[in-house]
Amino acid sequence: MARWRNGTGTLTIRDRDGEDGTEVPLRIAASYRHRSRGLLGQDGIDGALMITPCGSVHSFRMRFTIDVAYLDRKFNVVAVHTMKPGRLGLPRLRARHVIESEAGAMAKWGLRPGMRVRITQQTD
Repeated sequence: MARWRNGTGTLTIRDRDGEDGTEVPLRIAASYRHRSRGLLGQDGIDGALMITPCGSVHSFRMRFTIDVAYLDRKFNVVAVHTMKPGRLGLPRLRARHVIESEAGAMAKWGLRPGMRVRITQQTD
């Protein structure tokens, strides 16, 4: 099991054949402080944010609508939802990680439930 730490990485979305496809720049929030902060106070995001460990999110005090993907321990996409500011997402019992991006980005990347993604963390 990977030990995640705050930093950057790459989210790789696999195509229908299971081959690596779209690569998205990723910020990783693993500490309590960074998970709590998330995207609060920002006007947008280039790429995506992974919050880990995480089973549910909210969009209170958010400035923009976000897409949220819930991932299980093996990085299978459990659910994908769009959340407007001021909403509380339902907890996903199987979720271990959450990916957040600007609304519409996940549809553009082709990310949907049932897919498996790959996450690589950049090392110093």
